[in-house]
Amino acid sequence: MRLSTNIERELNKRRAKDAPEGSILDQIQGILAENEDQRQDIHTRLRSRNSSNSNAFDLDQLETDRIYHIDTIKSICVDYRLRFLNAALFKSEFPEEAISKIRDLEETHNTALNGFKLMAPSKLFKLENADDPLLFAPIGNGYYYLIHKWGNDLSGLRKLLVWPVKNFDNMIFSIFVASILLTAISPMGVFTNKEVGMPEYVMLFLFMFKAVAAVVLYYGFAAGKNFNTAIWNSKYYNA
Repeated sequence: MRLSTNIERELNKRRAKDAPEGSILDQIQGILAENEDQRQDIHTRLRSRNSSNSNAFDLDQLETDRIYHIDTIKSICVDYRLRFLNAALFKSEFPEEAISKIRDLEETHNTALNGFKLMAPSKLFKLENADDPLLFAPIGNGYYYLIHKWGNDLSGLRKLLVWPVKNFDNMIFSIFVASILLTAISPMGVFTNKEVGMPEYVMLFLFMFKAVAAVVLYYGFAAGKNFNTAIWNSKYYNA
């Protein structure tokens, strides 16, 4: 005769010996309540204006490929016209996955993290008057630890599109190139009936250069725009 064992029945018997059903439910509710309290505390710290520039990480537990120096962060922000600001300025809600990663980090390192920073395009921040967030926590001495990235990747054209406003030299060079292109495609016959030579093209180029520069300056001042090198860590939209 073949003997069989119902494992589920055996589990139920063993559980009844270990703890009564009501006690198990109480324990589960306690664990869930503690977890929710921890998550709410993390939400509160993410929205705080804490300016801490270090956390008590256990260095042996850190993943080195997630550690970045402020100079590296700045160079990426300047190239892609991003901002690196206090996470409290973030417009949207933080994803639950980011909260879970913070909670796991805090348990691993036995500490409460503060001073969170976010790298993202300006439109994702609630900037004060004067596509893809990355959440960091400061380690100290200018180093930051990447906690979580969410959303889609930046457009591959973003770096090229924002190159002209990276700094003043790039702006002048872009205006110069744009003026040459406009001069090259302009029908000179509209301006004169005489034979067109180099002096006429030079004059037209100077006119185009002044016109393009005037439009760029007007737009820049009217919209309160500034170069990437000046805004990467500014919380003001017209910095």
